[in-house]
Amino acid sequence: MSKLSAIIVDDEQLARRGLQLRLEEISDIEVLTQCSNGQEAIAAISAKQPDVVFLDIQMPGMSGFDVVSRLQGDNLPLIIFVTAFDQYAIDAFKVHAVDYVLKPIDDERLKEAVERAQKHIEQQQNADSKEKLMKLLMEYTGSNDVDALIESNGNTYPDTINIKDGSEIQRVKTSDIEWVDAAGDYMCVHAMGNTHIMRKTMKDLQTLLNPEIFLRIHRSTIVNARCIKSAQTLNNGEYMLSLENGSQLKVSRSYRDKIKQLFGN
Repeated sequence: MSKLSAIIVDDEQLARRGLQLRLEEISDIEVLTQCSNGQEAIAAISAKQPDVVFLDIQMPGMSGFDVVSRLQGDNLPLIIFVTAFDQYAIDAFKVHAVDYVLKPIDDERLKEAVERAQKHIEQQQNADSKEKLMKLLMEYTGSNDVDALIESNGNTYPDTINIKDGSEIQRVKTSDIEWVDAAGDYMCVHAMGNTHIMRKTMKDLQTLLNPEIFLRIHRSTIVNARCIKSAQTLNNGEYMLSLENGSQLKVSRSYRDKIKQLFGN
C-alpha cells in the first residue's frame, strides 16, 4: 500500500521535532504537518485528511481527548496517542485509539505503532472493497453472498442468479440456463424447461455468465455451449443451432466465428 500520511500534534516543539525525525526513518509514513495545540490540529485534520494523527494528551487549553471528541466522524483519522503518562491508556483505547506510545519514544515501539496503523488501514480498505462488491452483487443478482461468488468454479462468475418475479425470488443455477433472448428491456432466461423474465440489459446479464460457456450468437441471444447438439449452415452464411432440448437458435453472421471455433471449422 502507499505511504501513510500523518500529522503530529504536541505543544512542545522539541517533542514534535524529535517525533518527526524518528518517523522520517520509517519509509512507510510521511508527515504532512505539525500542530502545537488542539485548535490547530482540528483545522489541519479537516484540511489535510491524514491517515493517522500522533496526538499528545496533555496540552494547554484542549487535551488530546478533547481533540478526538470534536472531530467529525466522516474525517476521523487513526489516532496514536503519544504521552509521558501511562495512566491514560485505558481512556485512550476507550476512544478507539489504534495505539498508545509512551515518551521517551522507543524507535522499535514507534515502528510497531505505525505497522499497527497500516494493518487497520488495510483491513478498512478490504472491508470497503467487499462492501462495494456486495452492493454490485445485490444490484445484479439480489444476493449478497460475496464468498460464494468469488469461490464459485474458481472464478468470478456466480453459480446461481436470483430472478425476481413479483414478490417472489427464484434462484436459478447458471449451469441450468440453456439460452437467453432479449425482449426489449427484459431478458427471457430459459432453464430446465422454464422461462424466467429478468429486467436487465443483455450487457448486464453477460457480466454474470462465464463467456467461455455462454456464447453471444446474436445481438439478442446468448446460448449455453454445453447445450448445443448440432449446427447447420444456412445459405446466407448464418448457422442454425439445435439444442439438446430440441430448441433451434439462429446465429447471425456477426457471431458465426464463435460457432466455427466451437465445431473446429
